[in-house]
Amino acid sequence: MKFENQVAIVTGAGRGIGEAIARRLAAAGAKVAVVSRTESNSQKTADAINAAHPEAARPYAVDIADFDAVQSTMETVLKDFGRADILVNNAGVTRDNLAMRMSSEEWDTVLDTNLKGVFNATRALLRTMVKQRYGRIVNISSVSGLMGLAGQANYAASKAGVIGMSKSIARELAGRNITVNVIAPGFIETDMTAVLSEEIRKGAQSQIPINRFGAVEDIAAAVEFFASADSSYITGQVLAVDGGMSM
Repeated sequence: MKFENQVAIVTGAGRGIGEAIARRLAAAGAKVAVVSRTESNSQKTADAINAAHPEAARPYAVDIADFDAVQSTMETVLKDFGRADILVNNAGVTRDNLAMRMSSEEWDTVLDTNLKGVFNATRALLRTMVKQRYGRIVNISSVSGLMGLAGQANYAASKAGVIGMSKSIARELAGRNITVNVIAPGFIETDMTAVLSEEIRKGAQSQIPINRFGAVEDIAAAVEFFASADSSYITGQVLAVDGGMSM
């Protein structure tokens, strides 16, 4: 199988895109550390994976914005699995508001989770990957980080920051057989988009040349490619999976 004897860590894997990514990597043979903010969500995803692929997943609960807690959790993951081949930084939150109304708390919460959280998880696993001389890091950004969306100054800043950070780290690690790439999803059918009003959905869809929202499996498929040996000569790149919205 494609990821046989490999270990993947997926943050934000308790639901939505992260859950789809964790399931896809497990189906392709990886052992998966399912990381979520809550124990209930990470356990739910791990149970679903293990029902289809026995003993393929273990759950971990941590606030990805907490540097010390993330370091400790990743140490536990390494003890449990013995290695780390793939890291998918997917955890993210939104606190949408117009810039003139945005609070400091709304700004800090989004930047701490979406940007600092990516650094925290990556930092915790770099020494292991460098020692292995192998690694695949896939960071989930957003179309908002490519083109900006009204009401998302904090979110767009965090996701654009992920792109810049990924390119820098890709340069640092390229000589160690470690690639770092970014996926920028557009509007995807998840719990987050399910609450959008019909008017907002129609407005968003009108900006998408393919004229529909994407599925979580579209993102999971792109992650599988970047996480595999098929992408060994690709690093520091951004793939927009957005139906053409940002082109």
